[in-house]
Amino acid sequence: MLSRCISRNAKLPTNFRIASRLYSDGPLGGSGPGGVQDIFIKRERAKEDFFARQQEREQLAHVKEQLKEHKKKLEHLENKINNLSK
Repeated sequence: MLSRCISRNAKLPTNFRIASRLYSDGPLGGSGPGGVQDIFIKRERAKEDFFARQQEREQLAHVKEQLKEHKKKLEHLENKINNLSK
């Protein structure tokens, strides 16, 4: 699974990576018969998922801001071309 995530992420530009969530089966290789350990694992997974989603939101906001800037530059250059071609 890790190689699949890495190869999928390797196709993205270097400045835009998506966090991969990889979980272990617990500290001893198994979650055990239940109870506190399962609750702890679920809580940790939820915290990791929340953090990863927050990072993705921040990356998306940054990319959207860059897109706005590039659109403004493109519009400015198109206006220059139109003015020079008249």
